[in-house]
Amino acid sequence: MAPPSPPDDAPGPAPHAPPPEHLSDAQRSLRAQLLATEHWSLLASRSTTQSEVLTRIAIFLTLVSAGLVTLGFIGQASGFHGWFGIAALGVLLVLALLGLITMVRVFNTSDEDMMYVVAMNRLRAAYLDLDPGLGRYLYASANDDEQGIRTTYHFFYERGASPVLGSSMMLIAVVESIVLGLLVGSATASLGAAPALAIVVGVVVAVVGVVLAMLWGFSIYRRAVASLRPVNPSR
Repeated sequence: MAPPSPPDDAPGPAPHAPPPEHLSDAQRSLRAQLLATEHWSLLASRSTTQSEVLTRIAIFLTLVSAGLVTLGFIGQASGFHGWFGIAALGVLLVLALLGLITMVRVFNTSDEDMMYVVAMNRLRAAYLDLDPGLGRYLYASANDDEQGIRTTYHFFYERGASPVLGSSMMLIAVVESIVLGLLVGSATASLGAAPALAIVVGVVVAVVGVVLAMLWGFSIYRRAVASLRPVNPSR
């Protein structure tokens, strides 16, 4: 038996949008306004996200500074004996946990920032569809693929690894790894190990922490790039 026909007011498949060359001037104007509104929305979201994560980084660095100063005062009051070890481990553990939370947020923000860049690159492609003559005035890319992302982040040339090494991700990874190194080194010393061994263990933990953070960030980047479905890839 044939299936019942849908009612007259049932939603059907969305019609395909006409190509830009078939749009009237009014339709072009409306489309440009909608694209500009979306562009400003993305810019506002990107700015808010960056502002929030920079505040988080500043708070963490302030807490690290305050924690180390506090340990200095505690050490002077206790002569670096007795309950100083327990206090030091407690402060460093709290700082390490806060640093991990902050690092997760920084890495997520980096991923979100790239998301906004891809979205705005795609909007530039839509602008060029409306007026191809705009292309010679744009420095930022209109390609929503990996090459387009790199072009928008820096217009002139490939900068190699310097954007990563100088990024907020690297800053927070280094500071967090140092805190972890101090924590593990202090714990090793509190167990009766020689100071030299505790220092070596702390340094190794810090270096391993930085390497793992870099691998983590790279895996996030590659996963984001692999999920791209460009509509205007670089040629």
